[in-house]
Amino acid sequence: MQAEWMRLRSAFRYAWAGVVFLFRNEPNARIHLALAIIAALLAWWTGFSATEWAILAVVIGVVLVAEAMNTAIEALTDLVSPQRHPQAKIAKDVAAGAVSLAALMSVIAALFLFIPRFLMMLH
Repeated sequence: MQAEWMRLRSAFRYAWAGVVFLFRNEPNARIHLALAIIAALLAWWTGFSATEWAILAVVIGVVLVAEAMNTAIEALTDLVSPQRHPQAKIAKDVAAGAVSLAALMSVIAALFLFIPRFLMMLH
């Protein structure tokens, strides 16, 4: 039982180290985090329902996870292919594209969540 607890504790420590690395070393991750904080503040200010908060949390999570996976794929690609290679380029481009798609979809979701709120505030 003690060994299982230690493994679990180590797993969380390594995972947290990855999160810390992401935000310390990846400017785009910090940008996404800043925008997520702004979105959360706007959601609080406009009185989001529990369902709207859940949608916002999932959307934010998808973008941050995509950014983390992009960082991991880029690091692994650099390790296994330090020289330029067409397949390495594809891996990096597709990973970056996934982040862009997640970010675009988050903007669309934000429009659906926030525009009705702002329109109601105007009337």
